[in-house]
Amino acid sequence: MRIAIVNDTVMVVEMLRRVVTSVPGYDIAWVAYDGKSAIAYCARDTPDLILMDMIMPELDGAQATKIIMQQSPCAILIVTADIKKNSAKVFEAMGYGALDVVSTPVMGPSEDTVLNEALLKTIVSIGIVIGRLNPKRPSSKSATSSEKSGKHHSSYPPRHLPPLIIIGASTGGPKALAAILGEFPPNFEASIVIIQHVDVQFSQGLAKWLDEQTPLSVVLASEGDMLLASKVLLAGTNDHLVLRPNLTLTYTKEPHDYPYRPSIDVFCESVAQSWSRKGIAVLLTGMGRDGAMGLKTLRRRGWHTIAQNQQSCVVYGMPKAAVEMEAASEVLPLADIPATLIKRVTHIP
Repeated sequence: MRIAIVNDTVMVVEMLRRVVTSVPGYDIAWVAYDGKSAIAYCARDTPDLILMDMIMPELDGAQATKIIMQQSPCAILIVTADIKKNSAKVFEAMGYGALDVVSTPVMGPSEDTVLNEALLKTIVSIGIVIGRLNPKRPSSKSATSSEKSGKHHSSYPPRHLPPLIIIGASTGGPKALAAILGEFPPNFEASIVIIQHVDVQFSQGLAKWLDEQTPLSVVLASEGDMLLASKVLLAGTNDHLVLRPNLTLTYTKEPHDYPYRPSIDVFCESVAQSWSRKGIAVLLTGMGRDGAMGLKTLRRRGWHTIAQNQQSCVVYGMPKAAVEMEAASEVLPLADIPATLIKRVTHIP
């Protein structure tokens, strides 16, 4: 896999170079020390993956990501020294198409190894998603196979359950999620669960940022949480969020070898097993195929399923997969999705 480095600090560039080249099959495509140079290099020689710094002179990583995704699209991983401090820029970059964010490796006997491993693990995950690395064969075991009772719907009467909306997103997701949540009224009666592909170290910042974009309450989903009206729960770990038969949430590591974490498919499958009321599932912009099979399962159970259209997607991967397997009841531009959800929530049987 050919990997480019964009960073204005020579020491960090050399650190990243060492980490990347420590893995057989990873090569450095080129190095740029500012955003403008990165755009020019990428136009001439588009790599498989760019490790993009966030704060740089002249043109920051968010703007560089925006232009690269417009002119020479490729996978971009944000590598920044302070995720919390730079969170606004990171969200902006992810809105333009950056896949994920990790902390910059640090020199030192203790932290260096941990951060290097986190970076390499994320590179592997992205390599699998973009088709540059071969994944292990996904486990055929259901993510909720340890809970056999999950095959039976909850005994709660459907009418006693709040209307449920599931939203799955990946590349470009934060910006799309903000656009949808920002249109909901404060008294919106639905319970909303969001599965956004994002690393655990970034999830709390994303929840806080989304909470500022909407009158609804947005928090990370925690062990034992229930799905409540007017509340938005965001999957918040690198494990998969699932709904148990008693209608509480938990996290599971299974399937271990699934490249998308947290997985939209895994959550949708658990809801199909345990939630007795119909609902609405939405699949937004994203690279890969996660969510398509989950939408299809829910559609078969009578759910209304929506895929974001190609023109409004940063990356038309996941919605495209859903459309191709006829998992989407309808395909809508991002701007039309909020009003459609508001209207349909009142008609959920």
